[in-house]
Amino acid sequence: MRLRELLDTETLGLRLLSGDASGLDRRVRGVMTTDLRDPSRYLRGGELVLTGLAWWRGPRDSEPFVRVLAAAGVAGLAAGEAEFGRVPDDLAAACALHGLPLFAVAEEVGFAEITEHVVRRVSGERAGDLAAVVDRHRRLMSAGPGDGGPRAVLDLLDSDLDLRAWVLSATGRPVAAGRIGPLPEGLGGRLAARGLAAGAAGRPGPWHVVLDGVPHTLFPLGGEGGDARTPLTEWLLVVRADARDWPPQRLDLLRGVARLIAAERDRGDAARSVPRRLAGEVLALLGSGAPPAEIGARLRVLAPLLAPGAAGPGWQVVTARVEWRDAEHDTGPEARAVLEDLLAPFARPAVAHGNGEAVALVSLGADDAEPAGAKALLGPAREALESVLRPGRGRLTLGVSAPAPSAEGLRGAVEAARHARRVAAARPGPVSGADHDETASHVLLLPFVPDEVRAALSTGLLQPLRDYDRRHRAGLLATLEAFLAADGSWARCAAALHIHVNTLRYRVGRIERLTGRDLTRLEDKVDFFLALRMDLTRS
Repeated sequence: MRLRELLDTETLGLRLLSGDASGLDRRVRGVMTTDLRDPSRYLRGGELVLTGLAWWRGPRDSEPFVRVLAAAGVAGLAAGEAEFGRVPDDLAAACALHGLPLFAVAEEVGFAEITEHVVRRVSGERAGDLAAVVDRHRRLMSAGPGDGGPRAVLDLLDSDLDLRAWVLSATGRPVAAGRIGPLPEGLGGRLAARGLAAGAAGRPGPWHVVLDGVPHTLFPLGGEGGDARTPLTEWLLVVRADARDWPPQRLDLLRGVARLIAAERDRGDAARSVPRRLAGEVLALLGSGAPPAEIGARLRVLAPLLAPGAAGPGWQVVTARVEWRDAEHDTGPEARAVLEDLLAPFARPAVAHGNGEAVALVSLGADDAEPAGAKALLGPAREALESVLRPGRGRLTLGVSAPAPSAEGLRGAVEAARHARRVAAARPGPVSGADHDETASHVLLLPFVPDEVRAALSTGLLQPLRDYDRRHRAGLLATLEAFLAADGSWARCAAALHIHVNTLRYRVGRIERLTGRDLTRLEDKVDFFLALRMDLTRS
C-alpha cells in the first residue's frame, strides 16, 4: 500500500503536515511504534513509524530523530497529538528538511487502529505477491532445476513476508536456510524431535512448538500428488512464528511453499538414482563372488560421482536396518533415507537397500580422509530419531566398517559392517550403533550367547542383589557396576559414588555375602562383569 491510501482513509483521520505528492506515493512495507530517540536498530526500511513524542524535550530533539528515520529509509512518520495537544513545528520543519512525509494523529485515534489497518493491507498484498512469485518458481522448476532451490524460496519468505524459515531433515540436519543464516546449534534436532513425534502420533500438521520461549510452526514436506512419507523420512519447513492465528490465505500459501520445496527434494532424490543403482550392482557382485577386477571397474565409475576429483581409492561401508513392531512393509527405503541423511554432513554416499537393510558405500576420496564412526553419525540425530523410535515401537541399528583400501577388501568391509550392526542390535534402546573395532572384544561374543545361558548367569549372580535392593534400597547393583568400572579401586569408586570409603567397604562386603563371591578374585570380577553386560543385552 502507499502513504496516499492512508491519508485517504477517513476512519484514520490522518492530517498531512509535511510532504508532497511524490512522497505520498511511497510504498508502506510495515509499521513500527517507537518513542526511542534512536530506533535505527529496529528499522529495515519502508515502515510507517508511529510515535507518541515521549522522546521530544525541545526543538533540538527533532532533527536528529528525523535524520535517523530518513537514513533508515522509512516511508513516513505519524506523530500523535495526545502528549502535547499538537505536533511541534520543529518536527514538521525537520521532516521537510529531510523529505520525510509527516502526519498528525488525532488524540482520539489509537495507534493500534492504524497498526491493524496497515498490517492487514500489507499482509494481504505480500501474500498475493509471494503467491505469484511461488507460482512462477513452480513453473520454472517444472521446466528444469530451479536456480536457487529451497534457499531461494526461503529468501522470498524473508523479504516478502518477514518470515524467518528453515528446512530440516528428519534427523534435524539443516537442509536449507535463507539469508538469516542457520538455526542455533542443537535447535534443529529439538525441533525435528517435536515435529516427528507429532507426526508419528497421527496429529496433522502444521505443528506449533515453543522452544526457549520462541514460537515455531512446523510444516511437513509431503511429496507432490499427496505422496505420504514416513516419520523417519519426513522433512520439515520450520517458520519462526505462531501460525495458529494466521488467516487461511497465509496458511495455504505456506502449505504451497512446503509442496514446492518437497518437489525440489524429489529432484534431489532423482539425482541419486545412478549412484544408488551402481551401489546395488556392486553389492550384487560381492554377493555372487565376482572377481575383484569386475568390482573395481564398477567402483571406478562410482567414485567420481561421489567425490569428484578425488584420487584415493579408499572405501567405507555403513549398514542400517529399521524395524517396526508388527510392520509388514519393506523398511529398506526408510533405512536408506536415514542412512543418506546421517552421512550427508560427512560425505556423499551411494546407498542400496534390500530385505529391510540399507548398505552405504562411502568413497573416502583422499588417502588420508577421516572415516566416520557410529557415535559421530548418530550423535546430533539421536534425539529426533528416538522421538519416533520410542522403546517398544521401533528400532534403528547401525554398523560401521573400517576403511577398505581397494576392491579386494570391500567384501570384508561389508561383512564387518553387518556384524557391527548385529552387535548394535544386541544392545538396548531404540537407536544403537557399533563400529568395527567393537567386534574385537567380549562385545563380539555376548550377542551370540544363548538366551537361557545369559538368563542363568544373570539370575544366579545378580538376582540376590536385585531382591536386596528392592527391600532396602541399598544400591548394591549400582555399587557393583561402579566398583568394576573403577578396576577395584576403593578411592576412585567411593569418589564416583560420592560416599565414604567405609560405606563402600560395607556395601561390597554385603555383595560378597549375598552372592558367595569374592571381589578380590579376578575370576569372580569377570563373572560379575559378564553378568552385568548380559543383563543389559536381555533388557
